[in-house]
Amino acid sequence: MNTSFPPAEFDENPDRPISIRTATEKLLAGGTLSYELTCQVFESMMTGRVDHAEIGALLGILATRVPTGDEIAGAAAIMRKHVRLVQTSVDRRSILDTAGTGGAPKTFNVSTAAAIVAAAGGAYVAKHGNKSRTGRGSAEVLEGLGVNIQAPLEVQTRCLNDFGVCFCFAPNHHPATKHVMPVRKALGFPTIFNLLGPLTNPVQAGRQLMGVYGEQFLSPVAEAFQELDTVHSIVMHSEDGLDEISISAATRGYEISGGKISTFYCEPEQFGFARVDRSLVTATTLSESIQMVQNVLSGKEVGPARDMVLMSSGVSLYLCGLADSLEDGVNQAKDLVGGGRAQRVLEKLIASTWLNKEKK
Repeated sequence: MNTSFPPAEFDENPDRPISIRTATEKLLAGGTLSYELTCQVFESMMTGRVDHAEIGALLGILATRVPTGDEIAGAAAIMRKHVRLVQTSVDRRSILDTAGTGGAPKTFNVSTAAAIVAAAGGAYVAKHGNKSRTGRGSAEVLEGLGVNIQAPLEVQTRCLNDFGVCFCFAPNHHPATKHVMPVRKALGFPTIFNLLGPLTNPVQAGRQLMGVYGEQFLSPVAEAFQELDTVHSIVMHSEDGLDEISISAATRGYEISGGKISTFYCEPEQFGFARVDRSLVTATTLSESIQMVQNVLSGKEVGPARDMVLMSSGVSLYLCGLADSLEDGVNQAKDLVGGGRAQRVLEKLIASTWLNKEKK
């Protein structure tokens, strides 16, 4: 099949970025995009210099296979370029994000709770998140807990600087995505953008605990982390299909540190936790998810939901250099929850995001 385009069709508009044509031709021919070409394409998309039909065609073709590390890294680099950045006095390379891709079977908001626990342990955490198609994303849960998710950038800065955690509500930080959002909604299936949110933290976090919704994405995301010069990150997917470290199965992935990629593996038993059926840590409503997070952070929950949060919290502390091992991190997390420090950090976050603004 001849997949080339008649040159005249494109040359009629001299302002059209040539990169979109080159990229589409490469993809239709079965090729992949280099980091440089991906950057060119996504720059033209993020600045509104290509029309929706072209964006849809390119995203649709990319979605027929697993993107490469270069493609993910190039797209993420351009999104980072256009992000509304949170200013901070904290060394960005020391900051952690626990955002995952979503799109996997939902339990409760483990990564959100883990961000609070890690901050209680001395980590600096910029939790990047959004609302979810399930209605139980990190934004909905934090809002239900009392946090002002619409807090302006200067408030996010104060929270991060003063007590080590802030929430970055994704729609407020990525204005350039307005050019592609209508296309994503119209397509109605996952695209490369589903992988990019966790890679485009508004504080430029140098450390990351990132879950992905499919094991096929582990290797290319690890390569993207490597290309994007992450300080210390883990990309993982559990054997029972979660984008979280599971209490119900082993979790596998890759650890990226010092420019090198190594395998990552953990299971509940190594931390002294019993495996349980996933239904025991699955919230079916937003109110149930909010209650589970509250119970874990307050120390009321002493069962599998707590254990699941402790694993992600412990790995987070390890990524920040605050724990010598995964096991040490989990033991620290137990004390942070049991001693009430995690709950106090949540209370500070709630109060600080409403400072100078009437709580509704």
